[in-house]
Amino acid sequence: MTVKTMAEYMAEGTEPEVLFWVGCAGSFDQRAQRITKAFVQILNKVGIQFAILGKEEMCTGDPARRSGNEFLFQMMAYNNIQLLNGYGIKKIVTACPHCFNTIKNEYPALGGEYEVIHHATFLQQLINEGKIVVKDGGAFKGKKITYHDSCYLGRANNIYEAPRAVLEAMDVELVEMKRCKSNGLCCGAGGAQMFKEDEPGDTRINFDRSKEAVATGAHIIAANCPFCTTMLMDGVKNAEKEDSVQVLDIAEMIAQSLEA
Repeated sequence: MTVKTMAEYMAEGTEPEVLFWVGCAGSFDQRAQRITKAFVQILNKVGIQFAILGKEEMCTGDPARRSGNEFLFQMMAYNNIQLLNGYGIKKIVTACPHCFNTIKNEYPALGGEYEVIHHATFLQQLINEGKIVVKDGGAFKGKKITYHDSCYLGRANNIYEAPRAVLEAMDVELVEMKRCKSNGLCCGAGGAQMFKEDEPGDTRINFDRSKEAVATGAHIIAANCPFCTTMLMDGVKNAEKEDSVQVLDIAEMIAQSLEA
């Protein structure tokens, strides 16, 4: 895949419509790379001019701040803000709710003011504008699907309907877990828990959450966050259901459902 960087646009004296903030997981985690590729495939298909920062992109600092290292967070944030402001970035889209929340809600206090959109909302907008057309009888038509609300998109930013609207566009049978929307249960990775060792206890949060998802009878658990995807996949494996239950990001689902 050839994806242009901001530096390349700058060298040509042009600018893209949107900057795609890939994030650490989307860059380095093998599973999350598939989500990144799916989203890029969609952007290319609908003809949106976008760029990435490439090697200039640093972590937003979310895990550093959540785990209490405020100094490291501010250092990372200032570096990113300087870079973004230097390029004159106005609009950012990201497939990670952690990056979305940090850049949207925490960067303004440090001088970084941007229009930040999570890919769930961005995909919904493209569907509403008729730019994304799901082929009739698409890959997921009629499939039983449950959707997991990630904490940083749901409770932190009140975005519940956009991802569900994206799923509805694929004509799926959406079955909700008992704990959903503002009453949803964390996958266990937020607040930098992704990078910590387990604390003493009887179970892991992701095992409990995955059991709830499997109990709906859904064939697919839809997610919108690379951390949630990893945690739910581990939970499905622990329940020995990986042959019958898939965990997919909504971007992967849309990429598979696009009209050729």
